[in-house]
Amino acid sequence: MSRLKNIFGVSLIVFLIFAFASFGQKKMNVVFILIDDLGWKDLSCQGSQVYETPNIDKLAETGMRFEQAYTAHPRCAPARYAFITGRYPARVHLPGDWKWDGTEYTMAQAFHDAGYKTFFAGKWHIAKGDVFPQDVGFDINIAGGYAGAPGTYFYPYHKGKKLKKKDIHGLENGKKGEYLPDRLTDETIKFIKANKDKHFLVYLSHYSVHTPFEAKEKYIKYYKEKIKHIKFKGPEFIPEGTGYTKCWQNNPIYAAMIQSVDESVGRIMKTLDELHLSDKTIVVFTSDHGGLSNKGYNYRPLATSNLPLRAGKGHSYEGGLRIPFIIKWPGVTVPGSKTNYPIIGMDIYPTLVEAAGIKWKKHPKIDGVSFVPAIKGEVKENKSRYFFWHSPLARPYSTGDINVSTVRHGDYKLLDFYDARRKELYNIAKDLGEHNDLFNQKPQIASQLYKALVRWRKDVHAYFDKSKIREKWKQKKHNKE
Repeated sequence: MSRLKNIFGVSLIVFLIFAFASFGQKKMNVVFILIDDLGWKDLSCQGSQVYETPNIDKLAETGMRFEQAYTAHPRCAPARYAFITGRYPARVHLPGDWKWDGTEYTMAQAFHDAGYKTFFAGKWHIAKGDVFPQDVGFDINIAGGYAGAPGTYFYPYHKGKKLKKKDIHGLENGKKGEYLPDRLTDETIKFIKANKDKHFLVYLSHYSVHTPFEAKEKYIKYYKEKIKHIKFKGPEFIPEGTGYTKCWQNNPIYAAMIQSVDESVGRIMKTLDELHLSDKTIVVFTSDHGGLSNKGYNYRPLATSNLPLRAGKGHSYEGGLRIPFIIKWPGVTVPGSKTNYPIIGMDIYPTLVEAAGIKWKKHPKIDGVSFVPAIKGEVKENKSRYFFWHSPLARPYSTGDINVSTVRHGDYKLLDFYDARRKELYNIAKDLGEHNDLFNQKPQIASQLYKALVRWRKDVHAYFDKSKIREKWKQKKHNKE
């Protein structure tokens, strides 16, 4: 009898061990919310005194913020390629002479093969080779195509009488006055409700807050009045690159656009709560790159300021590379926590796969590294890893940047402006604004980083522009002067 009791006791223990193990590995839904052109300081929880983002702030209060999250590239298409494939965009000459064939094993395919319903809505913008969301693992694609921005944010979302290749397709049925962020949120909520009893991956990629600057009139009016009563310090613009960078967050239309994005986040979180899915869903909120704060020698309106970070979209200074990143993983993330553990765009793919509790049926060839240990608080530093960026198609007339390759290791970051034959070195930990160039003071560190950068460029077969864009810019500037 006692032997039977012992056998029963052992069996019960084994059963409980397996039960708890299975529970710990349960699959999670994933909602990935990507905002276009949103700067590192464009949220009130990130320090903005102008923009109001109560719903995103609430997400941060219930999740974890990564203070040193980086994009894989300071422009849209390359950054988005990295998110979905987990690979450095330089590997496929993006930007450059790229034409994506979609053969990589994408994030969406990994989730799809694990039995998830997969949904994409919004900006795709990496369709140069006619590769669309439905071709790389998404069951549903709403409005994802060639378009990098809408003709207008109000229905019918294009300005011409007929749809063109680079207009937004898939939203032909709508109502007059309908606002694009609201419509994409409606479509997302519809999908979540239809699949509430299944595992799902939602990839909501807002066109907001990219140009054109358009928003709801009541919000524009509100922010115009608010900005009137703010006394901004210092000049509105300072020289940067081939032009200027904006130092004030004083664009009321842009502020109103951010408010609509914040409302989108709030509506999605409310839907998860109402469907009792909040404890079963990992939510990620981020941007594709830094905010639009720079211009070259043109008259384009600017969106925001990324101060104290230097420069913005298009530039490889921190203002162009560092992005807001918030993750809520129920039962894992410590509410309201922050970490300085550095991550980069390619890391999101392997991280979400691991966090969701799924296994790859086909192991991808990726550059990204899962940061699940950082989310769990098991590691707080990442000083051994090298981070690389390559920007070979600069836009000196548009965003005021020139060609550059960049590497970060530990606290140090080297920028190689190879066409200009100039290098800069910064200690990011001590000099967040990248004001103090240490290239001549720290030759050994500069040499070490440069050698690593050269090796990496060789490894990825980095593209170099043959049109000598810098010389074109010099001539154009000379002609204007």
